[in-house]
Amino acid sequence: MKKTILIVYTGGTIGMSKSIDGYTPQLTSFIEQLNSIQELHAACMPNWDIQAMEPLLDSSNVSVEEWNAIAQIVADNYDAYDGFVILHGTDTMAYTASALSFMLENNSKPVIFTGSQIPLCEVRNDARDNLITALLIASNADIHEVCLYFGGKLLRGNRAIKFSANDLIAFMSPNYPPLADVGMDIRYHMTSLLNKANGEFHLQKLKKIPIGVIKVFPGIQFDLFESIMTQSLKGIVIETFGAGNIPASGASLLPLIQRAFEHGTLVTVTSQCPHGSVALGAYETSSGLKKAGAISGYDMTTEACVAKLYYLFSKDLPMYQIKELMEEDLRGELTKSY
Repeated sequence: MKKTILIVYTGGTIGMSKSIDGYTPQLTSFIEQLNSIQELHAACMPNWDIQAMEPLLDSSNVSVEEWNAIAQIVADNYDAYDGFVILHGTDTMAYTASALSFMLENNSKPVIFTGSQIPLCEVRNDARDNLITALLIASNADIHEVCLYFGGKLLRGNRAIKFSANDLIAFMSPNYPPLADVGMDIRYHMTSLLNKANGEFHLQKLKKIPIGVIKVFPGIQFDLFESIMTQSLKGIVIETFGAGNIPASGASLLPLIQRAFEHGTLVTVTSQCPHGSVALGAYETSSGLKKAGAISGYDMTTEACVAKLYYLFSKDLPMYQIKELMEEDLRGELTKSY
């Protein structure tokens, strides 16, 4: 029996058309282009419907409100479809995929993000293959998670990062292998996939929690950030050097972290290195962070850390539990090292 997939069109390059002001999302022309692709109506393809968000957005304008809207569309149609393809701009696709991986609790269906670097309206584009393949993947009942398909690779959504603004292979997953490689065939790596969730599907919407990101750089003056370390800031992600290191001049950061934690702000440490894991305390330059109350993001991406903080704080959990869960693997987003 043919599967039926819901395409959720949020905007982004894939459906844009030329205008006097440059490329802009155009719903009518995009649907016309989809209907003209014979392969989308081939016997081997799943049936599909399309639902567009209003308004259509460049992904640089996507935020928590849009994450909630996209997730709500999936939740409202969860029982009616076998899988979902989310068409999304590339700039923040990894953030949105990470967010939905947490928001869609006990998800047991494929939710596949994709898009393109070149619009479908252009003669030479990557949109057509990305869309066709994403639809085929979304009809695979062995996938029970939020994924990102792009340029021949199926990645776990909360493990993906955008690493190229120009190449057609725009995403990578530095700390977790691809879930599938696409060439002549779609080769799934079954041992890398998440198991089917137990429990009833539930949508956890996100609140607009104040969260910040600080990237450490040589010569950084941490005392300049004291003004933002207030009680209103709930979570902060610090991108450190290597395995969680800060410069010796960062001693001024430690009392800020300690005070922030006392005020209810959770500080999570990630690495600026795309590959590898944070190991707080492994070096003298990181031991102070751990003593001050910061927690390890291990090998999580910054995108996943931000999304996870939004998710856990939106559940109104006590601080000690949020702190514990940030260091636990909830959706395959981290590999815990000891």
